[in-house]
Amino acid sequence: MKTKEKTCRSDCPVAGALDIFGDRWTLLIVRDLLKGKRRYGEFLESGEKIPTNILASRLKRLETSGTIKKVLYSEHPPRAEYYLTESGQELGKIVKAVFVWGRKNVASVKST
Repeated sequence: MKTKEKTCRSDCPVAGALDIFGDRWTLLIVRDLLKGKRRYGEFLESGEKIPTNILASRLKRLETSGTIKKVLYSEHPPRAEYYLTESGQELGKIVKAVFVWGRKNVASVKST
């Protein structure tokens, strides 16, 4: 599935992918979605302590790119759950590869 993003910095697929998830927070949100987190507050509970403005921005970017879908479960007040799309699920392979690499090569992380 091609992303809905219209502006990429180049026509390189790596650059285009990094435009979506190449910051310090986005793959952590994907990790949490893969682990079953769905709601805004659940993402905020993660150990990395993502700031609320960054979380809102990254969720919007992931939704705009077609990586996640937002489903309202309450209209008053508005509350949503987030789910990985098929293309978002494919990021699981990248998250797993980063996990394995980090466990092997980053001395300060847990070896779980």
